[in-house]
Amino acid sequence: MVTDRSPSEIDDEGWHWLRVKHVTGFPRQARDGYFPDHDVTRPAATSEADLPAVDPEADLPRIDRRREASLPADPETVRDVDRLALETTYLSGKWLVERPDETVDELWRTVVEDVEAGRFWDAKVTTRAGREAFGETDHAVLVFTPNYFDRADVDRVRRRLRAVHGVTESIRYRPDVYTLDGVHEERLGPLGDSGAARFRA
Repeated sequence: MVTDRSPSEIDDEGWHWLRVKHVTGFPRQARDGYFPDHDVTRPAATSEADLPAVDPEADLPRIDRRREASLPADPETVRDVDRLALETTYLSGKWLVERPDETVDELWRTVVEDVEAGRFWDAKVTTRAGREAFGETDHAVLVFTPNYFDRADVDRVRRRLRAVHGVTESIRYRPDVYTLDGVHEERLGPLGDSGAARFRA
């Protein structure tokens, strides 16, 4: 059983997200097998040598040569925010998939199955209450990777979303460090905008 209530049915006030740990009972920390299974470096073991290259012309087209480069900031700002992610070991990020009420429940069910099987690291979805509170037409399904410096894992998850979950539309990948505001707002620059993404596909 995935959950007693599907995302499209949850309209309880204040319950804006359904997190995979509510469904599987496994917090992120308990999914240690993901790292060796997918050859992903743990955030705490990531070093300056692991900083990803920043090339606005070549970065995105590795995924999809038909689309324009996605970086919404100059390469030096992107590189500096990568360093901020390294300093804070805040290296997780997520692919954002949008789905209407009619199809979100099935996608969520299959994404949770992949988390349970260790193929995905983590996920969450907006509930009906969350979708309405955020003023959105569609639900947001977020599929996380633990270390966005590991481009192979980011790409692997994207390919699985395409091949297995039927995600054929354009999606974007947003590192969690882009959500650090307040004290880091000036350093983030345009990367702090809600629509900013490191990768698009």
